[in-house]
Amino acid sequence: MAALFRAPKECVSWFWDLEEVAAPGLESALATAARMAGVLERFELLFPARLEYGWYVFGEGFPGVTSTVALTTSLADPHLPDRLRGTRPVACPSADIDDVHVVGAGMWFDATGKRRREPRLVELSVDPLPVGLSAELSVHHDVWNWFDFSGRPHPEIYGANAPRLALALAELNSLLGVVSEPGEATYFGAATHDGVAIPEADDDGLGPDLTDLL
Repeated sequence: MAALFRAPKECVSWFWDLEEVAAPGLESALATAARMAGVLERFELLFPARLEYGWYVFGEGFPGVTSTVALTTSLADPHLPDRLRGTRPVACPSADIDDVHVVGAGMWFDATGKRRREPRLVELSVDPLPVGLSAELSVHHDVWNWFDFSGRPHPEIYGANAPRLALALAELNSLLGVVSEPGEATYFGAATHDGVAIPEADDDGLGPDLTDLL
């Protein structure tokens, strides 16, 4: 397997409500993202390369503008919040930053045990809105599931990748002081507290064939 199929929407996700443990606002959001990304980087799941974020105008909504900033410094750089604010659209002088997505590649292991680099292997986002800080992690590939997208079991791939995700989720819970909430089930899977639920196999030992929506 030289490349991974990617689902057009997240397969599963996990959500952390941080209202009780972290202040709202961009500075707090980026500090939280830096701590979370540190965990994901240690497990080689995410090497932050850039930030992508939208804008919203209080009382008016979302103007549909997205900004991107390359991470030439650390996520913990104290000047980073002002750098992001400096990209505010000229047409929306009162706009504030919406969800901040930490974008980068991660490493997965194929059936032979070879390490492979994949863009956006996991996706991390933090929400700095004043109603309360939150964070989300999502995955779009089948390496975390016992079955691939076509329904064939791939135990070597599952065994080499799913445990890393489980360990990372547990460490993120400990780091944040909040247990994640599994996101809603999707066509491509259902989240558990420590990974992806294994769907029931049919009489031939195959899982669901999900390739029609790839």
